[in-house]
Amino acid sequence: MSTTPTATLELPFKVPYDWPRILRFFGGRATPGVESVEGGVWRRAIGWNGDSGTLAVHKHPRKHCIVATLDGAVSHHADALAAPIARMFDLHADPKSIGASLAADPWLAPLVAAAPGLRVPGAWSGFELVVRAIVGQQVSVKAATTIIGRIVQRAGERIDGHSHESTAWRFPTPAALAAVDLALIGMPGKRIQALQGFARAVADGDVPIDSIGSASFDLTQLRASLLALPGIGPWTVEYVAMRAWRDADAWPAWDLVLMQAIAARDPTLVRPNQQRTRTDTWRPWRAYAAMHLWNEVADRAGAARGG
Repeated sequence: MSTTPTATLELPFKVPYDWPRILRFFGGRATPGVESVEGGVWRRAIGWNGDSGTLAVHKHPRKHCIVATLDGAVSHHADALAAPIARMFDLHADPKSIGASLAADPWLAPLVAAAPGLRVPGAWSGFELVVRAIVGQQVSVKAATTIIGRIVQRAGERIDGHSHESTAWRFPTPAALAAVDLALIGMPGKRIQALQGFARAVADGDVPIDSIGSASFDLTQLRASLLALPGIGPWTVEYVAMRAWRDADAWPAWDLVLMQAIAARDPTLVRPNQQRTRTDTWRPWRAYAAMHLWNEVADRAGAARGG
């Protein structure tokens, strides 16, 4: 009888770590068929160097670490996968240091006190994150998730013999997404053009969206090349920088929720150019400031916010 190969990693983090909050974030945006959050476990289908499998992550009940379990052929790449898993869950952040810096601002101090273990949720794939950002333009998180699920069904790859139906699909490759017919998917034609134009640029190597961790990773160049694509604006670039490229100082200045949160505290600060003097005081941790402000609104509304 053949058995599925597995590997387990224990990856440490600095306390405190708000595990329920990061799971709520991922759960509210889980791509149907690709990833799920159930019973305190985040799980998704992944591929690595031509191999497929499943990654499941939960917080250790006693140690200050997360436990990552790899099932399938991807388990042979456990050592290489430790770094992207750590980025996904923002394990290298020092929440006490970041919190102390942000709490020096009286606007942020109560937010830091309410969520001292806050992390900036990562993304398994920068490509996937940009796809979601384009799909999510001018629609709710729930609507975007529904459309993403349709895209997976059309262009994704089903993993044969997969044991978890909720994670039985791999997200489409750039080449597959660029070539698939997306008619009647639930998106305007111009947005479909932008989506497939981006996918084509990644497939052709013009935008190395997932080069983080490699010697060729160039954050400045990536920002410029992504921003140059039709249908992609500064908000998307900064959001991807926050989550996929781990830029702790990324700031999506034109985010409506962030603009409103600042204006509510000082009605004279309405637009980003007026708000910049204040937001610059949050450097070099503006991405964490953004998460605190988004979480404040999400907690009040009881809904998924922040992309």
